[in-house]
Amino acid sequence: MGTMTRVREWQGPAIFSYGFRPFFLFAALQAAFAIALWVPWFLGLVAVPSLLPPVAWHAHSLLFGYVPAVVAGFLMTAVPNWTGRLPVAGWPLAGLFSLWLAGQAAMLGSEHLGVWIAALVALSFLCALAAVVGREIVTARNWRNMPVLLVLAVLLLAQALFHWEVDRFGRPEMSQRLAIAAIITLIALIGGRIVPSFTTNWLKRVNPGRLPQPPGRFDAIAMTVGIAALGAWIANVHFAVPGTLLGALLLLGGLLHLARQARWTPERTWREPLLAILHIGYLFIGLGFLLAGLAELSHGRIAAGAGIHAWTAGAVGTMTLAVMTRASLGHTGRALTAGPMTTAIYAGVVLAAALRIASALAPELTLALLPAAGIAWIVAFLGFAGVYGPMLVLPRAGRAT
Repeated sequence: MGTMTRVREWQGPAIFSYGFRPFFLFAALQAAFAIALWVPWFLGLVAVPSLLPPVAWHAHSLLFGYVPAVVAGFLMTAVPNWTGRLPVAGWPLAGLFSLWLAGQAAMLGSEHLGVWIAALVALSFLCALAAVVGREIVTARNWRNMPVLLVLAVLLLAQALFHWEVDRFGRPEMSQRLAIAAIITLIALIGGRIVPSFTTNWLKRVNPGRLPQPPGRFDAIAMTVGIAALGAWIANVHFAVPGTLLGALLLLGGLLHLARQARWTPERTWREPLLAILHIGYLFIGLGFLLAGLAELSHGRIAAGAGIHAWTAGAVGTMTLAVMTRASLGHTGRALTAGPMTTAIYAGVVLAAALRIASALAPELTLALLPAAGIAWIVAFLGFAGVYGPMLVLPRAGRAT
């Protein structure tokens, strides 16, 4: 029975009628819950039955919990468009979502399961997601999107390495950098398609004039240099890469990504927050490269955490919320425009990122800036769950999906 037939005949909860529904909703809830739990846990105010140290669990919850859920929701929605094949829906989708949920529960309660059983449960989701996406791409001979599958494989490798490093050394280092690099590469890869495309479509309709440059050689150069810089940044954990060389490479990667984005006419999108937020999210990629490069060249005067949080809280947090809101509106039959509540959600996540970067740049203000960043982050993601949750859980008007 074809998957679209399963969509039409699916009589269960509407939330399992399309991939973006369960993954976007629960990714947002997990993002808010992770910060709400981590802060008091880190401060010693609560006890959590996890074998991971608080900081390691915090990294795992974002890099291997929240991000894979958003990626799954996006790919389960986008891959059918890329390949012309039918979407995953119904019980197969519920099964995939259950693997993700089990992995999050396992890492939170690993004290009861043991470190390696919990790790295997957590790893099973990315394995299954890569298998599903790989099957669709290979069956459709959609070789253009093989890089997406490669990035998923690297993220899976990073998660396996994460568990090994924590067990062996007590903290993740290379695995965390590898995961961040894979995620930033994925955002740059997909962002390089959707940001100029959505911008072009909107400008042609409401604001004729200069349009984004189509993808070309410059984009390939920016991506190549960025990947090389991230590779050197990862290698620097165990191999001494000269600081001047690494810093210069990171700065060049940042400048190229900013120049790439400038070709997409971001200054012409401010009237539509649903579009402008994509450009703001991508801006954090270039900013992350610049801050990471300056950290290397400053010999510690600029904290490395500033660049890391520009990439994670900034690029990851902002771009994922931008994609989640846009896809949720479009696939539930709503108008593609950001209302006041959606704009407030965007303001919250951008504020959270700015405060988190500021706390790394001004450590003497951490006790004030870090809680404020956490509150803004929680408000943004709970805001998404509150505003978009009903449209993700309820059937689309007049349709099964």
